[in-house]
Amino acid sequence: WLQSRILARSYARIVNLNRLSFVQASSVQPRRSLSTAEGTSAPTSAQVVIIGGGSIGCSMLYHLAKMGMRNVVLLEKDALTAGTTWHTAGLVWHLRPSDTDIVMLTYGWDLMKSLEAETGVSTGYIQNGGLFIANNEKRLLEYKQMQTLGKWFGIESSILSPAETKQLYPLMNVSDMAGALYSPTDGTIDPAGYCSALSRASAKMGGKTVLGCRVTGIETAEDEFGVRRIRKVRTNKGDIVTSCIVNASGVWAPSIGKLAGVSVPQVAMRHAYIVTERIEGIQNMPNTRDHDASVYLRLQGDALSVGGYEPNPIFIDEMPSDFAFSLYELDWDVFAFEIGGAVNRVPAIGQVGVKSTVCGPESFTPDGRPLLGEDPDLRGFYHASAYNSGGMMYSGGTARELARWIITGRPELDMFAFDVKRFRPGLAANSQWLRERSHETYAKHYSVHYHHDEPLAGRSLTRRSPLHSRLAAAGCVYQERHGFERPGWFHDRPAETADYRYYGYYGHTPHSDYEYERCLTMDYTFSAPEQEAALRRECRTCRSAGAVFDMSYFGKLMLTGPGSAEAVDYLFSADIRKPVGSTVYTCLLNERGGVEADLTVSVLEPGAQYYLAIGGAAALYVKHYLLKVMQDRGWLADNRCQLEDRSDDMTLISVQGPVSRQLLAGLVDGGEGFLSDSAFPFGQCRKAKVAGRPALMLRVSFVGELGWELHLANADAPAVYDAVMAAGKPLGVVNAGYRALDSLSCEKGYRHGHVDLRSDDTPLEAGLAFTCKLKLPDRPFIGREALERQRADGLRKRMICLTLDDAEPGKRLHGNELVLRDGQPVGFVRRAEQVYCLAGGDGDGVTMAYAYASRPDGEVVKPAWLKAGAYQVECMGERRPAKLHLRSPFDPENLRLQGRY
Repeated sequence: WLQSRILARSYARIVNLNRLSFVQASSVQPRRSLSTAEGTSAPTSAQVVIIGGGSIGCSMLYHLAKMGMRNVVLLEKDALTAGTTWHTAGLVWHLRPSDTDIVMLTYGWDLMKSLEAETGVSTGYIQNGGLFIANNEKRLLEYKQMQTLGKWFGIESSILSPAETKQLYPLMNVSDMAGALYSPTDGTIDPAGYCSALSRASAKMGGKTVLGCRVTGIETAEDEFGVRRIRKVRTNKGDIVTSCIVNASGVWAPSIGKLAGVSVPQVAMRHAYIVTERIEGIQNMPNTRDHDASVYLRLQGDALSVGGYEPNPIFIDEMPSDFAFSLYELDWDVFAFEIGGAVNRVPAIGQVGVKSTVCGPESFTPDGRPLLGEDPDLRGFYHASAYNSGGMMYSGGTARELARWIITGRPELDMFAFDVKRFRPGLAANSQWLRERSHETYAKHYSVHYHHDEPLAGRSLTRRSPLHSRLAAAGCVYQERHGFERPGWFHDRPAETADYRYYGYYGHTPHSDYEYERCLTMDYTFSAPEQEAALRRECRTCRSAGAVFDMSYFGKLMLTGPGSAEAVDYLFSADIRKPVGSTVYTCLLNERGGVEADLTVSVLEPGAQYYLAIGGAAALYVKHYLLKVMQDRGWLADNRCQLEDRSDDMTLISVQGPVSRQLLAGLVDGGEGFLSDSAFPFGQCRKAKVAGRPALMLRVSFVGELGWELHLANADAPAVYDAVMAAGKPLGVVNAGYRALDSLSCEKGYRHGHVDLRSDDTPLEAGLAFTCKLKLPDRPFIGREALERQRADGLRKRMICLTLDDAEPGKRLHGNELVLRDGQPVGFVRRAEQVYCLAGGDGDGVTMAYAYASRPDGEVVKPAWLKAGAYQVECMGERRPAKLHLRSPFDPENLRLQGRY
């Protein structure tokens, strides 16, 4: 992908460089922000200590003070905006392919506009609009998808033709454009004015800022329960006793983390832009992103700032502590990548000189998302760094959520994609993995974001199940999720991952004939992927015969101890007071009733031993959530409870489908009688021997079929898998991956954690009231009071299922599409899949989507109101009729789960 793009424009770039008349770059001086509430010495104690006086730190101080905290201090080793904030381009965009992002960006935009009235200090916000340029139809489809999500949030935008774009921006070359997305409320912000306004407002509310204050140490200690906590911050102006630190130190965040014994998974790179000389006619033009050229053009008075993301950024291996308002010399060989695209888009750039260059440090993460939230291994240490050059935009929204996080224990929005706990500790501390993944994310920052894109970087360093080589030989095309290689789908030939070659940069030679990379390109589409026949075959074979899934990616926790019965009763929404051998599907909630995770809890020994199986994406998140609650309630004291992570020690083989009982009967001691409905009913677990190896068998299904999960030691997994496949071959059983699992679970109506079931959704809204023991009096659990209030008040949103029969070949649903009832927006799609076994579906299947529907008038949503409407889904600018279902129409009586085919 990247090589072809570079080669296609290499000649044009050389020509444009020759046309550009360079002048001596002038030095760039930062506009120093006001030093309100400066302190000559640090306070002796504080509720919260914020480290770093950039846009994030200033916004944190403001929001904590705004929410009532009066003893909060911000420490800055130099002056406000030093480091990365002062030289930022300050671009402010609204539209993103995520509802959480849009909410935060919109809040930040409102804050930027309102601060001047609140403080009397100008933030320098300029609303000149924003253009996203599409050079091809696929890019235009991506923009249309973002636009339709923005409609739900009231973001004004429009799709422009090349001619309309030219009319709006006369200096723009539109000859090679497919169209553009225009958002008139986008703009720019002055970092110095913004931080000054935040600082002044904070001071009025009691927030304190200490400049010239360098952190020299962080003291931690274990409490009486063995939990490591923040105790003190040491500085050159005195020690501060505190229980809470916010690490908002930007590119220095890893250094601050090191003082506390915490790994911060980010890397620093040089990030640059140039400022042109005056361009006649450029005044009042909107800011522009030409993603296909990997360049942005920011209006700067009567000139343009030109920057972007090159494929060979310069890494910063060590960040000097005194690098405050300094810059690096621009490397024109690297920056040339941006120049070609800029001159092509606005030819006038090639006719003027360069007034100044700005090349400063920025921090980037392996997935392009900031690092937020409390560290999993140090209570009171909160991350707020690595904004991937988007700190100004995100500072308001993320600071508000993090302030809520600190004060109430949880953010209000679903911040799972931002939470530092999304990275496994081993990888977070692995410099090679961080470097590889951060490079690829940087180089592809402006690429089209396809729903099933996978990374090439870091794949030799991720965790693998004991079945990896067997599945690879069988044609498995793997997906990488949270540092784990899980089966994606099965190809007709092997397609293994290889070491990362940095797309041919830094002296590396690209792979030739790389089958895995070729497989990824099959998904570079918004329509049916090339491998759809393989996905359809896996799904239909599972329904008609059987399929074997390696689900070792799942988290596996063992909760034991004399206090475990009390713990599971309080931690989980469902009734776990069940006899030995019971497996219960339940939710883990927060105090607002939102779903932090859904999982199964198996009773191995009532009151003493419980086995938890959790979706892999949420495993680390759930582990630390449970530990935090148990720490706060004292359940870890005196060994009353122990939580043991068995995720790396165990393999999970799931055998699903009509022939699963017949297949396993020849492998398990006791044969078919042991697996009968009477001896082993649905929702039960049993210890058994499978192919002579000990296993914990769970009769559960994530696809809606008769089936069992085999949880067993890693050492036994290969032999058991071989026996299962040998017994299944004459029965027509096949290997299947998570792509099939996602489709089958969607078809059945099972919820997908952190997609259609998030921390801002309740079980009542999601149709999972059966997982809550609300009918059992005097049985407290996390979130019960919130659910009872919601039940009494009525639901303001409900999950609905929609099917679309008229799937257009070029436009599949992937999520975030607008949902309309009788022509009025009522929600947006959370999750969409092509399903292949629903009655009435043809060879290409049926599109199925899930969304939360709300009434436009804000009233209670009742089933009768839902049923009375006619529905449409807006997909990439076109509205398509949809059929409403209050629950999935596939096997609504759960007959298949009972083995009744």
